[in-house]
Amino acid sequence: MPLLQSLLHATAFRTPLLRTLVPSVALAYGIQTAVAVPSIAAQTERFYDLSGSLTYISCTALSFFMPYLRARSTGAFAGGLAEYLSAPAPGQGLWWWRHAVLSAAVGIWATRLGSFLFKRITEDQGTDSRFDNIRSSPAKFYGAFFAQATWVSLCTLPVVLVNSLPRSAFALSRLANITSAIPPVVSAKPYPVELLGLAIFVFGLTFEVIADRQKSQWSQEKKEKKHSEEFLTRGLWSKSRHPNYFGEITLWSGIAIAASGLLLKQPAQAGLGLSGASGKILVAGMCAASPAFVAFLLLKVSGIPLSENKYDRKFGDRKDYKKWKEETPMLIPKF
Repeated sequence: MPLLQSLLHATAFRTPLLRTLVPSVALAYGIQTAVAVPSIAAQTERFYDLSGSLTYISCTALSFFMPYLRARSTGAFAGGLAEYLSAPAPGQGLWWWRHAVLSAAVGIWATRLGSFLFKRITEDQGTDSRFDNIRSSPAKFYGAFFAQATWVSLCTLPVVLVNSLPRSAFALSRLANITSAIPPVVSAKPYPVELLGLAIFVFGLTFEVIADRQKSQWSQEKKEKKHSEEFLTRGLWSKSRHPNYFGEITLWSGIAIAASGLLLKQPAQAGLGLSGASGKILVAGMCAASPAFVAFLLLKVSGIPLSENKYDRKFGDRKDYKKWKEETPMLIPKF
């Protein structure tokens, strides 16, 4: 496979982290540029959100397979030792369960949100008010796709970091079973921090799904003339003015916490080609960048500010709207 060999050769950086991170980031910008070109030509944002979800899935999948493909390509599995290492073992096959669980978490979230947003924009005749002022400007429109590639790259950092750990690093934990001279990389059993992070992810995802479904049902009932409400104040929307965004920030925080439970361990940092206090700071910063960027995007850029300004213009002089806004937290729910 000449193309695969060329990719592996071009990304043969010194550290395992860069060998996986660089191709994943490059793929994010490549996919977004590929979708941006026809979108700009047709002046349509119909596939913007869907392309974002596909980029999440593609980048996560690439980071998932890259270390294995690189190991196979360099002959790391040749010989008797490789035969031993590649044989399935409890809690460890070609990848650790951590790879599969965190990658699946991103895939589940991206598939759910992408299909939800694509269905919504299709029902709205393919238009999104966020693009009203930039749709006709190629530079500004491409900027939206560039920003989405950046969003994907930053949000997937914790998972890409975990997936960057090479297969040879995991081999040490198996060799520890036959010799005490080689310490294990990391325990095959989950750490409490990892379980906490996964629980937070499930909570956040569930919260977001319920909030989205409640708003979709409310919108559908309004179209069917079952109510005449101008804005939603029921269900989770009576506990937070933006419960879907709360769920979004929470689930990415959970992924970052789960990933850090492994990555802040010294053996894992060594597997990434990092060492010392600087390595721990770098890993912690890259994990924190994911939920921090999501929070910044939703709190300061395209999430809450756009929504709040839109509703303030429409309903700012209504007493019921003022009452709901005064009594309902902007983000963190009050039960």
